[in-house]
Amino acid sequence: MTSASPSELHPFDRLTPDFLIDAIESQGLLCDGRFFPLNSYENRVYQIGIEDAEPLIAKFYRPQRWTDEQILEEHEYCLELVGHELPVVPPWQNSAGETLFKFDDFRFALFVRRGGHAPELGDLDSLFTIGRLMGRIHLVGATKSFKYRPTLDLESYGYQSVALIGEAFIPSSLKASYESVSSELLSILEEKLVMLSDTPLLRSHGDCHVGNILWRDDTPHFVDFDDARMAPAIQDLWMLLSGDRADQIAQLSEVVEGYNEFYDFHPRELNLIEALRALRILHHTAWIARRWDDPAFPRAFSWFNTERFWGEHILELREQCAVLREPPLSLS
Repeated sequence: MTSASPSELHPFDRLTPDFLIDAIESQGLLCDGRFFPLNSYENRVYQIGIEDAEPLIAKFYRPQRWTDEQILEEHEYCLELVGHELPVVPPWQNSAGETLFKFDDFRFALFVRRGGHAPELGDLDSLFTIGRLMGRIHLVGATKSFKYRPTLDLESYGYQSVALIGEAFIPSSLKASYESVSSELLSILEEKLVMLSDTPLLRSHGDCHVGNILWRDDTPHFVDFDDARMAPAIQDLWMLLSGDRADQIAQLSEVVEGYNEFYDFHPRELNLIEALRALRILHHTAWIARRWDDPAFPRAFSWFNTERFWGEHILELREQCAVLREPPLSLS
């Protein structure tokens, strides 16, 4: 069996145990040799044992995804939230107050380990608590804008995603169907997202799904602000909803009731929920496609890029077109 040539290796393949130890110890820490890879695909994340101290979480950033300024802006936002006594897991700071470190060609950050479990989103009391916390977070997030991090928009999440998939991934047998449904969906989104032009945007978490909330000591802790960007407030709320329409209305009412204790929710943003869901579907599919040369992706998403998957994806887009034509959710 021949080994891969340097040109065939992915950059993350260089993150060997010796490399990780050297990187962490470059910050004056002493590793105890324990490593545990955590579930992360965009970056590489490890729990690292530290001599005579609690383990740290090390995040090695995907090369060329974010600029230093964009990463530091995310770190500064997390530290700002912690300064307001919000349960957010911030980056670790060295004695010089730095949070972004460089070793060889990699950039990395360290975080204190926080245990916990995913919240029960079907529990209305939990949703009320999460809504209150998100209201507090948005109260801080709305005080100023990101300077370097991007804005959630139709161009980057929609048009660029569709272009990538249509050009390089859709099987020829399904190409006409994909072009038809994606064109229809983008047209509907153009109409639905017009209101973004006069909707207040704020510094959002950006990827506020259940996996990025840790429930601990009766309190939700928010982690992984890696996708933070300027977005409408509803971007951080709609992913908390699940089930049928009646379930989602009941859940939404609890979230908004808690949210309004600290920050005013604008009901007109309910018109954006299904449009934002559609953008997430498009963007997530294109994200896997963009990372397909990373060996971790074919292993983790083995079902992706098969004719069956693309047929189901086209059906999902058709269904989303239909949902977008229905009346939006309302507060009960």
